[in-house]
Amino acid sequence: MKSQYTNLDTLKFLIHKVHHTDSVLGKGRFEAYDPASVDMFLDSIESLSDTELFPFIKDMDENPSVFKDGKITIHPQFKRIFEQARDLGLIASIFNEEDGGLQMPNTLFHAAYYIMEAANNHVTGYLGLTTGAANLIATFGNQALKDEFLDKMLSLEWTGSMCLTEPQAGSSLSDITTSATPTKNGSYLINGQKIFISSGDHQFADNIVHLLLGRVVGAPEGTKGVSLFVVPKFKVNEAGEFEDNHVITAGEFEKLGQRGYCTSHLVFENSEAWLVGEENRGLTYMFQLMNEARIATGRMGAGIASAAYYASLQYAKERPQGRQLTSTGDKDLHQEQTLIINHPDVKRMLLHQKAIVEGSLSLVLQASHYLDKEELAEGEEKERYHLLLELLTPIVKTYPAEKGIESVSQGLQVLGGYGFCQDFILQQYYRDIRIISIYEGTTGIQSLDLLSRKVNLKNGKVLQWFAEEITETIQEASQNPDFSVYASELGQNLKMIQQVLTELAPIAQKGDYERYLSDATIFMDLFGTVVIGWQWLKIANTAQEVMKADSNQKVAMEGKIHTMKFFYKYEMSRTKGLAKTMMNQLALTLDFDLDYLN
Repeated sequence: MKSQYTNLDTLKFLIHKVHHTDSVLGKGRFEAYDPASVDMFLDSIESLSDTELFPFIKDMDENPSVFKDGKITIHPQFKRIFEQARDLGLIASIFNEEDGGLQMPNTLFHAAYYIMEAANNHVTGYLGLTTGAANLIATFGNQALKDEFLDKMLSLEWTGSMCLTEPQAGSSLSDITTSATPTKNGSYLINGQKIFISSGDHQFADNIVHLLLGRVVGAPEGTKGVSLFVVPKFKVNEAGEFEDNHVITAGEFEKLGQRGYCTSHLVFENSEAWLVGEENRGLTYMFQLMNEARIATGRMGAGIASAAYYASLQYAKERPQGRQLTSTGDKDLHQEQTLIINHPDVKRMLLHQKAIVEGSLSLVLQASHYLDKEELAEGEEKERYHLLLELLTPIVKTYPAEKGIESVSQGLQVLGGYGFCQDFILQQYYRDIRIISIYEGTTGIQSLDLLSRKVNLKNGKVLQWFAEEITETIQEASQNPDFSVYASELGQNLKMIQQVLTELAPIAQKGDYERYLSDATIFMDLFGTVVIGWQWLKIANTAQEVMKADSNQKVAMEGKIHTMKFFYKYEMSRTKGLAKTMMNQLALTLDFDLDYLN
């Protein structure tokens, strides 16, 4: 029976064939893994998702998390989900063996979470934040912190959260005011408020471990004075008993979507905390979790878009409406109504969804593969993969988010009026995915990061390395007469990106950074589209090879090639207009009379 929310065959094809994950299996950190164990694990995740996640997604929306009497209560199914996640080692998966982990390849980890997010996107945040918070402790914490927290978190007895945002600061972490006062015993007392804290409070963990950014009293202003702390909801005394740590749940945000995934307002009143690493280096440490979360957020966007695609595809296969045109351009009313999947415009919308979903998934796996290669490499090669991942991260966060919204919207359109009704799940996916472009730094923030920092890493050397990666795919496709036109187009787009950057460079050199970055989101759209064009050409190259080797894969692989051609016709054709916008000298979003907006 095929999944109703994703295609496991496509996922395995991307993992094994397109991104060559098998090349890292059985080596170094990943010595315990082979292709068969990878597939078995993914099969077990799909089984979990089929039975424990997907059947509850609508009910989690209709019966959301609730705040009452200072506590947040989440859907009762989470008890069962947490138990199953513990048994599968989903939190311990990527950790070192000495910390109780399974040393799983990152590609397999992200593939597993993608399946779960396609099945039920309300679930994985609880698991992922626990993993991320525990990983900060494992990476930067001292042995005492590891001994106190890791075992409990990896077994999901305790869950985790990250506490960054404050009411007055939002995304501006330099403006946080939560204070940390040192005590005589080496701990700190935390005072302040944090908002939009995902997984901040619920009934299915004995304790919740908050990784919090705060400012030690007397610390420097701005981000240079930010430190990272572990602040548990409950302290454990010498007798092993819980003591209240004065972490107050002040409320729960009632949201447009992802209503089963709780989002709390926390108040800390002399809450005892322990420093992670050194004072005033908190933001540097937190960026590990933030970068992990940005990839995870893009992955979640791809998962939601996948679920919406397969829901709209199923509807299109079952819904009769209208008749196909005859050779004279008329309708034969004596014919039976045709299924809507036979109408060209519906096919276009479905292909658009497929192109975005599978392109986004491939992008997430590309980033995961860089991380796996980095963990096995040494010296300059290790730096290369690390920086390639740095360059790719804002795109991985943004493309599946922004284009995922578009994809789900197309899915809703396939259903017509029914798509707007609560009886069908497309409206829920549309609400759920809307937050993805806001989580972990908005599209605007990711775009500023890409254009201001990432394209200039090592004075543009990393961008050159990235171009080399794409050029390798172009050269392979150029050997195939059927793909040479697409290889040429991708090459032209690479040159066009460089042309845009060359045009913008003098503006930055003059110090006019407001103008240089004013259209950063347009650049993100341009760059992201070209990157997905690269992914689709890689997919098509691989599909051609698989089809030659296995005739049983002919239809599936021809589908990949057809979707690549669709992407180049309908999406890559947009890049010239985006580049033209970037190089237009009119700075229309800068200095103008704000009354124009009235």
